[in-house]
Amino acid sequence: MAQHTLRSLLVVLFDDMQSLDVTGPVEVFTGAEACSPGTYRIRTASLDGAPVRTSSGLTVVPDAALTDEPMPHTLIVPGGAGSRRPDPGLIDWLRAHGPRPERLVSVCTGAILLARAGLLDGHRVTTHWAYSEKLARDHPAVEVDPDPIYVRGGDIATSAGVTAGIDLALALVEEDLGRDVALTVARHLVVFLRRPGNQAQFSAQLVAQTARREPLREVQLGVPPRPLGRRGRITEHPADDLSVETLAARARLSPRHFARAFQAETGTTPGRYVDRVRLEHARRLLEDTPDGVEEISRASGYGTPEAMRRAFVKALGAPPAEYRRRFRPAPAVPVN
Repeated sequence: MAQHTLRSLLVVLFDDMQSLDVTGPVEVFTGAEACSPGTYRIRTASLDGAPVRTSSGLTVVPDAALTDEPMPHTLIVPGGAGSRRPDPGLIDWLRAHGPRPERLVSVCTGAILLARAGLLDGHRVTTHWAYSEKLARDHPAVEVDPDPIYVRGGDIATSAGVTAGIDLALALVEEDLGRDVALTVARHLVVFLRRPGNQAQFSAQLVAQTARREPLREVQLGVPPRPLGRRGRITEHPADDLSVETLAARARLSPRHFARAFQAETGTTPGRYVDRVRLEHARRLLEDTPDGVEEISRASGYGTPEAMRRAFVKALGAPPAEYRRRFRPAPAVPVN
């Protein structure tokens, strides 16, 4: 068995933190330690060593006070409501000690704490989509990317909201211990190994608002139900001709009026919405069916495997075959 270096992990606790931001990554690293003993030592600490209350009302008892803990290999800072109104003492501690670990990790809005401590200046980071604009506005020296589920650069790693912390933790385990250990942990937790870091935080239906006007809503989602035989729902027929001209005709609007109205009511252009729907349709087929890439490319509206490959690499950082290898479900393997 390969010998691995023991890495110490310290998770910062504070009142009104998001409990999943802590428990998700901790379960990943604990599972990895169970698979490969002697690789991770996990500790938790609050500023003064006192118990903290999470935003969901859970009480968490830390192992120690931050001031009593030796500097870890990896420092993990969760998010939650408490990260947006932090204790000044916690910011001071992060400012003084944050640069010292070999790896600095934030989950969700934990990035706000790191930014307030001046630890993210000049770095590309991500955070929960709802706070990305505020983070960028309040800290112009930080390069905020609102789309990826996590960003890894140098000794700093940041993730998007809540469950994205699990994805980032799995990526770090894979980096530290290899794919086999990370895959075993992912299977035990019944999650996929692994969502690419640059996978978008949202599905098309979440990114775009639902159009208010019936003709636009009908083209977008097929709501309300239409007479039998009428096609054109973007979400249900991604292989159709979904050009602006065709969609506009189905909505009984001019192409220019349709494009402007669609963007005004959904927050995205028809082209971007169609691209997301086709990508999600292809992803589902890769995950859930044995269909070949050529068949899936036609069914999803790409026409050719090469066009689908370009779309996957651009949006997800992986070609279709690699995406399928990562995300096809596998039998659970227990971690003892």
